[in-house]
Amino acid sequence: MLDEIAQWLKNMGFGAANRLVTAALVLAVGVCLIKILLALVRRGLEASKLEKAAHTLVLSLARVALYLMLGLSVASSLGIDVTGVVALASVLTLAVSLALQNMLTNVLGGFTLLSTHPFHSGDFVEIAGQSGTVEEINMTYTRLATPDNKMISIPNSAVTAAQIINYTATGTRRVEVKVQAPYDVPPEKVVEALIQAAAMDNVLLEPAPMAALLNFGDSAMEYVLRFWVKSEDYWDLFYAANQRVYQVFQEQGINMPYPRMTVELERKE
Repeated sequence: MLDEIAQWLKNMGFGAANRLVTAALVLAVGVCLIKILLALVRRGLEASKLEKAAHTLVLSLARVALYLMLGLSVASSLGIDVTGVVALASVLTLAVSLALQNMLTNVLGGFTLLSTHPFHSGDFVEIAGQSGTVEEINMTYTRLATPDNKMISIPNSAVTAAQIINYTATGTRRVEVKVQAPYDVPPEKVVEALIQAAAMDNVLLEPAPMAALLNFGDSAMEYVLRFWVKSEDYWDLFYAANQRVYQVFQEQGINMPYPRMTVELERKE
C-alpha cells in the first residue's frame, strides 16, 4: 500500500499533492471555524437588543460571507490565482444581480427595516393590507402570523414601500364599540349604560373610558364607547365589551333597534 501511495505521489508530483492536502486541511479547519463563528454570532444576537425577527437575516448574511471567504482560501491553497477568481466573480455577480434584481431589492429592503425599526418581533402590524404578528425578517421576506394561525410572507421591498400600521408600538390600544339605541331613550341613559359596560377587569382607568352620541340615523341614534387597554388584552376585551354592552342594555331596558320602515297608505274615495 505504501508503495502504491508513493507511486501515486510520484506520478502526481509532490507539489500538487501537497497543495491538495493543504486545501483539504484548510477546508476542514475552515468549516469548523465557521460553525464556531456562527455560534458566537448567534449568541451575540441573543444578547443584543436587535429584535429576534432580524436574527435570521444577520445569520444568513454572515454564513454567505464566511463560506465565500473559505472558498477563496481553498482556491488559493490549490494554487489558483485568487485575483482572477475575484474578477470573474465580479462579472458573475453583476450578471446575477441583473437576473436577481427583485431578490437584491428585497435584501436591501431588509437592511432598511433593520435600520429604521418600524416594528419589532412580536408586534401586531398591518402591512399592505395584511395584519398579523411579526415572526421573522429573513433575507427576502417578512413573515406575519395572522390571528387565525396563517403565515404570510411579504417581500421586504413591498414592506418598505407600503404603509405600516404598528398597533403595539406604544403598548396600549383603544377599543371602540359602536351601538345604536332608539330615539325614545334619553341619550344620557345610553351614555351612562355604555360607561357602566366599560367597567371590566384590565380596562385602563387613564385615560378614562368615554361614551358619546355619535350621529343620528334613519331609525336610531348611534353611540360610541371608547376605552384603553394593554395591547396584549385588546382582542379579549374587544369581544367582551360587545357582550357586556348587550348585557347592560338588557338590564337597563334599552332595546337594540333594527332597521324598519313605516309605510303610510292614503285611501282615496
